[in-house]
Amino acid sequence: GTMGRFTVWDYVVFAAMLLVSAVIGVYYAFAGGGQKTSKDFLMGGRSMSALPVALSLTASFMSAVTVLGTPAEIYRYGAIFCIFAITYGLVVLCSAEIFLPVFYKLGITSTYEYLELRFNKYLRLCGTVLFIIQTASKLQSCSLTLYTGIVIYAPALALNQVTGFDLWGAVVATGVVCTFYCTLGGLKAVVWTDVFQVGIMVAGFSSVIIRAVVVQEGIGRIVNDSYYGGRLNFWDFNPNPLQRHTFWTIVIGGTFTWTGIYGVNQSQVQRYIACKSRFHAKMSLYINLVGLWAILACAALCGLALYSIYKDCDPWTAKQVSALDQLMPYLVLDILHDFPGVPGLFVASAYSGTLSTVSSSINALAAVTVEDLIRPYFRSLSEKKLSWISMGMSLFYGGVCIAMAALASLMGALLQAALSIFGMVGGPLLGLFALGILCSFANGIGAFVGLVSGFVISLWVGIGSQIYPPLPERTKPLYLSTAGCNITSGNLTSTENPLTTVFHTPIAERPALADSWYSLSYLYFSTLGTLITVVVGIIISLLTGGLKQNTDRKFLLTKEDFLSNFSRSKSETVEALNWKPFTVTAEGTDNPAFSHIEMDVASNKNKVNGLHI
Repeated sequence: GTMGRFTVWDYVVFAAMLLVSAVIGVYYAFAGGGQKTSKDFLMGGRSMSALPVALSLTASFMSAVTVLGTPAEIYRYGAIFCIFAITYGLVVLCSAEIFLPVFYKLGITSTYEYLELRFNKYLRLCGTVLFIIQTASKLQSCSLTLYTGIVIYAPALALNQVTGFDLWGAVVATGVVCTFYCTLGGLKAVVWTDVFQVGIMVAGFSSVIIRAVVVQEGIGRIVNDSYYGGRLNFWDFNPNPLQRHTFWTIVIGGTFTWTGIYGVNQSQVQRYIACKSRFHAKMSLYINLVGLWAILACAALCGLALYSIYKDCDPWTAKQVSALDQLMPYLVLDILHDFPGVPGLFVASAYSGTLSTVSSSINALAAVTVEDLIRPYFRSLSEKKLSWISMGMSLFYGGVCIAMAALASLMGALLQAALSIFGMVGGPLLGLFALGILCSFANGIGAFVGLVSGFVISLWVGIGSQIYPPLPERTKPLYLSTAGCNITSGNLTSTENPLTTVFHTPIAERPALADSWYSLSYLYFSTLGTLITVVVGIIISLLTGGLKQNTDRKFLLTKEDFLSNFSRSKSETVEALNWKPFTVTAEGTDNPAFSHIEMDVASNKNKVNGLHI
């Protein structure tokens, strides 16, 4: 039969999803007396409990890219992608046991605040390092807004081409609703809308999986087809670092790449620091792991169902769809067109992914701007004013993100390239935090030189790999068949993006480096950046007398941090954070970076309840 288009019911379901999200925002704007301080607005007043935060972490991690991209990835390259389940486990362990204890006990709003505390104190190079920290946060905000533009635009495009779902209507609607609830409700609204959106995503996935199993008469047939189609390629232990996905690239490279996102990325750290106790913060990460596994399993099943249904007639080669991420919407319309409202549920689930990612970016951008760029320079602002400024910033960044989506529509390929290059920034930054938390002797000079060298090498490989994309034998796409197709012309006009041709240089002129150095698996880019930053940082710190400095223990990961997992004392709440972190010496006067922290501490002299932290 003919492929379905969108019906009224689908639009109703989609609108309902946006409406519920907006209502949550309004509720948290007025619940409990509203947002009194910027801390309330940006960190939910540090009173969140583990479960909503866990679901929220899962949601913002799962953008529409997951809903549309992962099944297509498995369809094209096979289920080796599922090895990421191991990676997620390692990432959560690292985040919860290495980064979280330090960030939590310091009670930080912006992760960059930590770099300032840890490195500047002993250096009169304060200016330089602060400048780097500012650039780092600006870089992150830059990449986040870029990223957010793509996150809003890419799914809108894929869904529009398959379902005829209005493109700019969807982009503007999602952008506006998102900005609306971020601006009104702050972090609490972001977290609770995320919880709702995870529900929608799982519902969307489930409807596709259940229907596909019914169409294929049982899950056995799907698994069987996948097995004979070579899609169950879990165990590929090839140690070659050039091959795109092997067991090692995913477990080692993936761990570094995602720890950069989970352990030290502002939008994630901000969530788990908002928990009411450190126990809740850790629990939220571990519960979130279960969520990640569930979503990965759903996406994998969808990918295998895709293959099983289209094994004899691949819509992509048959020019039915013009890009791989349109396969999922195509499948949904193909098998669910008799069920009014269900395709709408799937689209709602893809957009839930978008909304949750965008809202966390907006909130994180507002936090970084207020904490790193406004608070240190305008001391006289009252808390009430700062919370209004935070709201204004949310509004502003929401606008910027919608503008970025418009930009993404004009220069898609260039933005994709920029994005993958920004992805490499994560590596050196992770290295910088690792140096600070794990090496007591690392000093500012070492950290600076390490960061720059890691950055330069990452950029070199990254830009190289953009100019000379790796050859197909490195990426190993699996066989797709069009033998069973009997369609004369596609119902979709192929809208090839003319910009993708920019980067493809003729094969003849590939330099020697292109097939060794530049073909490195994309997952190893961060790993390279992190390791170089750490190694260079350690060497330079030792050469510049890093052993002579005595670093305050609370900026490091100590064995007490680990042992306190096993003794849960009641007094281990946020109150214990208001001890006096600095003795107020003359230092505060000549080092402007710290005076606001000292003033803050002097005002709330809470005695620590006999805890050695």
